[in-house]
Amino acid sequence: MKSEMGLKERLVAQALAEGFVACRICRPWDVPQVPERLEAFLAAGYHGQMGWMAERTHWRSDPAALWPEARSVIMLAESYAPEHDPTEILNHPDRGAISVYAQNKDYHDLVKKRLKRLARWLIAEAGGEVKVFVDTAPVPEKALGHAAGLGWQGKHTNLVSRDWGNWAFLGSVFTTLDLPADAPEVDHCGSCRSCLDSCPTEAFPAPYQLDARRCISYLTIEHKGPVAEDLRAKLGNRIYGCDDCLAACPWNKFAVAASDMRYAAREELKAPKLAELAALDDAAFRAVFSGSPIKRIGRNRFVRNVLYAIGNSGLPELLPAARALVDDPDPAVADAARWAVKRLS
Repeated sequence: MKSEMGLKERLVAQALAEGFVACRICRPWDVPQVPERLEAFLAAGYHGQMGWMAERTHWRSDPAALWPEARSVIMLAESYAPEHDPTEILNHPDRGAISVYAQNKDYHDLVKKRLKRLARWLIAEAGGEVKVFVDTAPVPEKALGHAAGLGWQGKHTNLVSRDWGNWAFLGSVFTTLDLPADAPEVDHCGSCRSCLDSCPTEAFPAPYQLDARRCISYLTIEHKGPVAEDLRAKLGNRIYGCDDCLAACPWNKFAVAASDMRYAAREELKAPKLAELAALDDAAFRAVFSGSPIKRIGRNRFVRNVLYAIGNSGLPELLPAARALVDDPDPAVADAARWAVKRLS
């Protein structure tokens, strides 16, 4: 009979063969700090309009309650490290800056397929039952990743590794098998403040704390309606997400190249022209972003972001693009267009 340790070694090898950069194991109950942190986050209102974060908190704060039969959580990291400097686009005010992870295919689909293949392999090898998750359920992936030894939650609250930096998607396989657990990783941030000091909107009230209401990723993706005027100028030309705090992390000198070419940026999304994006109607928006995570926010929210970028560009030649939308049927788009026209006039 194959030993448990032998199974774990084969599991890790299989995970790496699938394209994951790391595979570690913890128990569902190895995150006792989560309930207190989640409660403080919600009490401060840092979740903004993300009401779903306040729902099912009994699962979100306790992975063991999500599936009581689970005995082990296999945590996996998949690199999407960019081949180019993601902050270089910020120097081109006529172009839009799209977060690295969204410049090609939707990672949910790609990672989940790998997780399912790995889960099927595990069942064939050792039996048991499994459930796979990739940012699609109330699972505290970063805390579990820390507990499993994948990395530690850095001062920007994202998972960081000495082996692959912080450009990685996280996925998990919950299983009824009792697998040997790994030791949790320790914090290696030290006195570094690079991520905190890089934030254009000062979204970190303190190290290891994030006020999503000021985070550009939240404002351009999750926030519905007009963005507060005092924050609009700080968005710059970022039209979907923000990579500033991730790009600033010194541990990225150990970043591992993405194993899947579908994470490589589509050429037309590396530096898209703001004027062309502002002209997208709903059908054109859906066509351009088919298969992309950007499609999820819809044309109106996306064009709203584009208009903020146009207003921040300082380029009078973009005035016609903004003027064309001052009477847009969507109130947030029309408001953003009027704001951009005022800024450029």
